[in-house]
Amino acid sequence: MAFLNYHHLRYFYTIATEGSLTRAAEQLNISQSALSIQLKKLEESFGCALFDCGHKGLVLTEEGRIALDYAETIVRCGDELLQTLGNRDGLYQRVLRVGAAATLSRNFQLDFLREVLDDTEVQVVVRTGPLHELLAELDAHGLDVVLANQTLRSDHRQRIVSHRISEQAVSLVGKPRRGRRKPFHFPSDLEGQPLILPTADAAIRLSFDALMRRAGIHPVVAAEADDMAMLRLMARSGSALTLVPPVVV
Repeated sequence: MAFLNYHHLRYFYTIATEGSLTRAAEQLNISQSALSIQLKKLEESFGCALFDCGHKGLVLTEEGRIALDYAETIVRCGDELLQTLGNRDGLYQRVLRVGAAATLSRNFQLDFLREVLDDTEVQVVVRTGPLHELLAELDAHGLDVVLANQTLRSDHRQRIVSHRISEQAVSLVGKPRRGRRKPFHFPSDLEGQPLILPTADAAIRLSFDALMRRAGIHPVVAAEADDMAMLRLMARSGSALTLVPPVVV
């Protein structure tokens, strides 16, 4: 039975993130030749090369990129384990690792996590990113829970179960228009109206596009963003209407 050497993996991770053997050796405080030997042993255990050594320096192979994805999770979990078990003051004996979709409101995340943030026995680690990456990390046990703003079907292969925990209203917001006296009629007044919207893969956007198609309305997409904080900034600085939950505003 083959065993993975954690030290070798840590050395590989440092080389990959530093981009050179020299810088990695300096950070790890070992000689470059010793580090090269350890990397070679890891490659031998995998049965493949992790780097291509060319005139442009060290470049990850396809196998190297796969190994780096796993190494990032393993190294982070190792650091959390050392921090948790090495804690001598009695605080933060448990770690809750939360993934949050980039399109999910930060205010909503804070409200959801507020109680556990006040718990002195739990350290909360929040990672934001694309939903498909967070779900992959959840399946690999790199995260404990993922907060998302779209429904997911239960997947027995990935052992993922989705629960609705809250609902939010969605609004079109924008700067007041000078001289506009007549009331705004939804959705007819959106015909030809410039809009700032979440990206096409966001649940809010999918529902909004379906509503527009049913109403026969053709708004103009002035800008898109996959981050609620960016949508808020766009709403403040631009003249177009922006589709966001009110909690973002």
